Amino acid sequence: MNTSLPIIDADLEIITRRTLKFPRSLVFSAWSNPNHLKNWWGPNGFTNTFSEFDFRPGGKWKFVMHGPEKGNYPNECEFIVIDEPKLIYWKRHSPPLFRVAALFDELSDNSTHLTFRMVFDSKEECEKLKKFVVKKNEENFDKLERELQRMI
Repeated sequence: MNTSLPIIDADLEIITRRTLKFPRSLVFSAWSNPNHLKNWWGPNGFTNTFSEFDFRPGGKWKFVMHGPEKGNYPNECEFIVIDEPKLIYWKRHSPPLFRVAALFDELSDNSTHLTFRMVFDSKEECEKLKKFVVKKNEENFDKLERELQRMI
């Protein structure tokens, strides 16, 4: 199994970055602890029901995202690489198919730079999602910041 991060290709990636005014260990915990992750994962108005969260390489993450107006969206992912507190790398097994690398760079004791890389197999799939995902990722990170504030 190839666990290396793919080579950057702008035609195949959507990258969202944010500097968070929180310690890296706390930011990593918000991503790795399902009791926190379920509170903020997804764009505005979405909630989550997790049925499985086996946080280890090869472990599964299964959940349903509930839309604010209608719709339930089943998701299944597999964790590929976990390098606490620096990296979480997973692969989606439910459409749309892509891989995610969440990188946590410590800038200081109370500041973390988060890079969220979505890597697609085709330019077409990437372009189709890029039209709305960039804005939705920002909403997701806004919710992450609110959750981090509650975790202090």
